[in-house]
Amino acid sequence: MEFKETRPIYLQIADHIFEKIVSGSFKEGERIPSVRDLAEEMEVNPNTVLKTYGYLERHGVIHKQRGTGFYVSEGAKEKVKELQRERFFKEVLPEVFLMMDTLGITADDLIHYYTTWKEESHET
Repeated sequence: MEFKETRPIYLQIADHIFEKIVSGSFKEGERIPSVRDLAEEMEVNPNTVLKTYGYLERHGVIHKQRGTGFYVSEGAKEKVKELQRERFFKEVLPEVFLMMDTLGITADDLIHYYTTWKEESHET
């Protein structure tokens, strides 16, 4: 995985796990890779993965079962979507609005391009 400098690595790893949960690769109740295994796979320090798992656990996405590892929690898919929506509205959208103001793009322009994109992406 190639990491971006603009976001902490542990959160980028969380995003990776979010994608796996939303796509169904990691199912509710299923064990996820151990800290050590994921650290090797991501080529990061195990402490970074531990920080990621702590973040996910605090948000109810995963839970630890003593002696066996970490598992995807019930309702994790919805929790992930909620966390991603929150990030979108708090972090991504303000940047989009700033760029829109800088470039003179209106909300009507955005609606037009979004509608066109939506139509084109569903043509296949």
